[in-house]
Amino acid sequence: MDDSRLTDLEVKVAFQDDLLDALNLTVTRQQQQIDLLQEQIRMLYQQLRSNQPGNDTPAGHEIPPHY
Repeated sequence: MDDSRLTDLEVKVAFQDDLLDALNLTVTRQQQQIDLLQEQIRMLYQQLRSNQPGNDTPAGHEIPPHY
């Protein structure tokens, strides 16, 4: 194998390493966003369930926010 082919392969591997690092960072950020969104959905679901009829605080007797 001549020297230029070896250099070309080393350059390709270096670019692939950079790309792999960038993709890993992207996947990590997306997983953090997914985790945050899932937690927000859980909280909204709990709020919805707490406002269902039959609970101790009826939703119809709340003071409007402008008071």
